[in-house]
Amino acid sequence: MKKYSEELKISEMRVSLAHFLTSYNKNLPSGFPKVSAALLKKFKETHPLFFKHGDLWSLDEHRKKIIDWMPPRNQES
Repeated sequence: MKKYSEELKISEMRVSLAHFLTSYNKNLPSGFPKVSAALLKKFKETHPLFFKHGDLWSLDEHRKKIIDWMPPRNQES
């Protein structure tokens, strides 16, 4: 139970883009596309309402939204 609460705490932490990028790619299941800083900046420009805390990111708030957003973005490339 303690491990779950630690993972939840990490997931809910608001962090910088660089820290989020590292954590996002590290914990991503295999087969999912990795993100870059440029792609995250594009996501933020496209969805400014998802950023109620300024330039801070959290896995809890943003990971699923990015995963859902990624497939159409990858097809454009």
